[in-house]
Amino acid sequence: MYRSLRRFSSYHSNWQIGTVTALFVLIATVLSALVTHSILEMRRSADAMDDQRATKAAEVALLSMKQRLAATVRDNAVWDDAYSAMDGANAASWAFENWGKTSEDYELYDGAVVTAWDGTVISAHWKGVSFDPFSVLGSDFAEQIRRANQFGADPVLAFQAVDNKLLLVGSLAIQPYAETVDATAFNILTFFKLVTPEVVAGISNEYQLPDLSLTLARTEPGLLHLPITRITGETVAHLQWPRELPGTRVFQQVSAYLSTALLVFTLFLIGILAAGSFEAARLRRLAAREKWNATHDRLSGLLNRAGLLDLLKGRDRETTPPSSLHLIDLDGFKQVNDAWGHAIGDELIKLVAQRLLGICDEHARVARLGGDEFAIVKSGEGDALLFSEELISELGKPFDIGGRIIEIGASVGFVFADDKVDALELLRRADMSLYQAKESGRGKAIEYSRSLDEERDRLSSLEGQLRAAIKNGAIRPVFQPLVSASNGLICGVEALARWQTPAGFVSPEVFIPLAERAGLIDALGLSMLEQAVTTAKGWESLELSVNVSPIQLCNPLFPTQVIDLLEREKFDPTRLTLEITEGVLMSNPDLSRRAMDRLREVGIKFALDDFGCGYASIGALRQFGFERMKIDRSLVWASGGSEQGSGVLEATIALAAALEIPVTAEGVETSTQASLLRSAGCQQLQGYLVGKPMSADELGRSLSREAAA
Repeated sequence: MYRSLRRFSSYHSNWQIGTVTALFVLIATVLSALVTHSILEMRRSADAMDDQRATKAAEVALLSMKQRLAATVRDNAVWDDAYSAMDGANAASWAFENWGKTSEDYELYDGAVVTAWDGTVISAHWKGVSFDPFSVLGSDFAEQIRRANQFGADPVLAFQAVDNKLLLVGSLAIQPYAETVDATAFNILTFFKLVTPEVVAGISNEYQLPDLSLTLARTEPGLLHLPITRITGETVAHLQWPRELPGTRVFQQVSAYLSTALLVFTLFLIGILAAGSFEAARLRRLAAREKWNATHDRLSGLLNRAGLLDLLKGRDRETTPPSSLHLIDLDGFKQVNDAWGHAIGDELIKLVAQRLLGICDEHARVARLGGDEFAIVKSGEGDALLFSEELISELGKPFDIGGRIIEIGASVGFVFADDKVDALELLRRADMSLYQAKESGRGKAIEYSRSLDEERDRLSSLEGQLRAAIKNGAIRPVFQPLVSASNGLICGVEALARWQTPAGFVSPEVFIPLAERAGLIDALGLSMLEQAVTTAKGWESLELSVNVSPIQLCNPLFPTQVIDLLEREKFDPTRLTLEITEGVLMSNPDLSRRAMDRLREVGIKFALDDFGCGYASIGALRQFGFERMKIDRSLVWASGGSEQGSGVLEATIALAAALEIPVTAEGVETSTQASLLRSAGCQQLQGYLVGKPMSADELGRSLSREAAA
């Protein structure tokens, strides 16, 4: 019995030990299987996570490239000057100077193309060299500019393969910085950036994608890849890179130490969590840096236009809403760039930014909108006009750059914020007031008012009428006699433009500056010259004088146009005198001299108009060799008021005599003025005393009466 009990007890103990052992083995097996499965699953997951991270990083890299090109296209296409220039006669040269030339060696793009709404190429340059975009870029380019032909839309971006090279192409309609434009077709600006091996290497370093490469062929087996699509959605290239497989490497390291699998697993998990946290922190820093770059100007460190709009829209400001917006344009900045170079210009921009920050308190934010234009958003109470005048005063103080004392000025346009007005409209209104400040003589501060929009609408309407009038020949010349001071006979005529509309007479002082701003002065000036030459052909004994705008004279095609016109009309060039003002001598002396020399070769003469009301020097008179000087009417009218006035007039004529330049006096209205001018040595008289502006028929009758007498 005892033995039986012992055998039972032994059996029972063995069973328990076996059971426990089996259970332990089972548990160990299960745990081993679970640990093994967990390790394998973690290896797979780690590899997949790194693949996903790498793929996401590649996507972010492509997105960053697109955003950078989009910002560049938007900054250049949404530009009032570009919108105006593309409708002018000099669109191609303007586009080359501002975009095409820059493409030769520029970080942000390698090529620039400007096309009209109908696909006509205005300007196309690849690395500064002209090329045919449609033959090179093909049908994708045509589709891209078609999609971009709309106002206010985002840039159209797409990749494209050309000659085994990958391009990122961005297109946007060239448009003014306004809320609406009354147009359905626009010129299109396109920039493209080559995705070079250097660009790919930069992405590889910045986004931690070792051995990243770009292929336009099939991807290599075993590599991760990200397809790059063209505008039609088809794949045109791939970014590819080898898998890093961090999980596999870790598994290989711990495979020999299964006895410490749990510890290795824990450490591995901790490592993964730490790596994930580090990567998340790095990506957050990268996103923050990209956001800063997207909303700040790199040169000055101030907000850029996008940052300013975010501020005005309430996305980037304190709880206090803005009270006023001030736009600042530097007066004389272009001259600084021309005289000292862009490096000094950049230093000046930095100093201006520092000075603006010094003026502003904690309730103001400063932005640079591009070029020499800045903006300040003020919050809280304060006199906006007084603040604007303070800005003008401070920016008028000299700047010291490397021992160079540079003086500039500033014009300011400001507008008070209104909750009912959105950010773009607020910016447009401030821009309107800034434009008025510059038009008013610079160095002024102008507040926005409704009258500015009314005036803009009036001028816009008048511009449309002017364009139609030039096309229809509604602007016609009248002729004012030039008479000899010695015998009183008509020796020449000056052609003057006159525009009579159904609503009444429009002064040349209104429509000629409007034509210059609208890019119509070349067409208007050539039309006046052609009509005047055609009419004056029959007056063989008279010389013809025609006013020429500085913009016309600086047009490289102007000399050829004039010479072709005279040859076509068989008009003697020695009878033609072109009158120019002093301003062109100071603004574009080299261009003016070349045009004058070319026209003088065929016998055309030049007269300096309105002498005495500007800044022309004796040196300029001698340097440009004018065949005639026209004394401004202000000197003639002042001669009768005092001895000083008559003395200035006599001295001016004596100066011309010393330089052997014949003199014509404008604005002669009294016989006393005429007598004084004759005695002082003036050769020709012009004014209401000797003849008012008249039509060709009236002038013909006057010539007949003179001949009969």
